[in-house]
Amino acid sequence: MRALVFTAPGRAEVQDVLEPQAGPGHVIVQVERVGVCGTDVELFTGAMSYLHTGAASYPLRPGHEWAGTVVAAGAGVDDDWVGRRVTGDTMIGCGDCVRCRSGRHHVCARRHELGCRDGLPGALTERLEFPAAYLHVLPDTVDATLGALVEPGGNALRAVRAAAAGPGERLLILGTGTIGLLAAMFGRAQGAEVHLLGLRAEPLAQGQVWTRETLPELAWDGVIDATNAAVMPGLAVELVEPGRTVVYIGLSGAPSVIDTRDVVFKDVTTVGILGASAGLAGAITSYGKGEADPRPLVAATVSLEQIVGVLAGKRPDGAGPGPKFHVDPRL
Repeated sequence: MRALVFTAPGRAEVQDVLEPQAGPGHVIVQVERVGVCGTDVELFTGAMSYLHTGAASYPLRPGHEWAGTVVAAGAGVDDDWVGRRVTGDTMIGCGDCVRCRSGRHHVCARRHELGCRDGLPGALTERLEFPAAYLHVLPDTVDATLGALVEPGGNALRAVRAAAAGPGERLLILGTGTIGLLAAMFGRAQGAEVHLLGLRAEPLAQGQVWTRETLPELAWDGVIDATNAAVMPGLAVELVEPGRTVVYIGLSGAPSVIDTRDVVFKDVTTVGILGASAGLAGAITSYGKGEADPRPLVAATVSLEQIVGVLAGKRPDGAGPGPKFHVDPRL
């Protein structure tokens, strides 16, 4: 079968690889749609921190935002999984440690991350072997495009829940990339007055978009930093209302600085979000009910061969304005 492989920094190719077999506790999924995100780009360029800490290495098979249909089940897996449309958790814990047993498998020290850390080949391929315990069923109302947006949606939903800006309160989201725009959708769905801070106008934003120069002095009841700029974490603490919450889901390429005196004197709660695990079910439900529809965020759906050019910065002809690209491995 075909699979996308990163062979070195800045080098990617579609290779013929061995067909996966469903081992004990695993299924085989016919992959229908895969999203490509900033983490995949960093793995491609070599900037991703895992490549420098030894958690990941080349050759690497990426892809962790996916949807497909189960076509085979291994030993110990209920045959009822076969034929189901599914997506899955990126974070695969060891299952035995205290963190896993207390529901924190996403921070398990021995975890695998699908397509990101060594151990589990990613979903940018025709068929994927995946542990059944980490599957999530997709209802008929969630198509393949939405299914491949569940993982980023779960991240964004966790951030919005943590920000705790309720109906009628103001939620400020720093950044207008995929996560920022998804957070805006979920924020509106829970009744918050959503504002975004970006570099320019964003036609797909569901909320008022400001620049740093035009941002009004308002009371921000919750702030989510979904950027990769080192100055934004400190700005988030500066902007949030005293006694409220700042959520960090973006990662800057350089260390950021937060003055903890500001955190203390404002009695601010700061929350870090790693992974979508606890938000996956909620994202599926929200998409299924039509509370959020992020499909316009997908600029184009391309083949495995075409995504190599996208990773290198080439935007396909006819692509829409959205920040997200999807791959259909069947093309």
